[in-house]
Amino acid sequence: MNIKPLADNVVLKLTAAEETTKSGIVLAATVKEKPQYAEVVAVGPGGVIDGNEVKMYVTVGEKVVFNKFSATEIKLDGEEFIIIRQGDILAVIE
Repeated sequence: MNIKPLADNVVLKLTAAEETTKSGIVLAATVKEKPQYAEVVAVGPGGVIDGNEVKMYVTVGEKVVFNKFSATEIKLDGEEFIIIRQGDILAVIE
């Protein structure tokens, strides 16, 4: 099934959470925090939104850092995705 975001929305695929710390400590599932970075899997068309022209700056395949409190989480075909407005993406990881 495909997800086609509308307006200035972007669909992100969460990356796997770290299971061990850098020092080698294994984290329990309840301690793991959801990552704030993900891969862009679909981008909306942008356009005029609330009277303002919105240009889409992210592209499919880019890895981004996002504001975790403004995302809508969905599960589709057993995978977790996030739908978020482009303005809530904080940075592109290069």
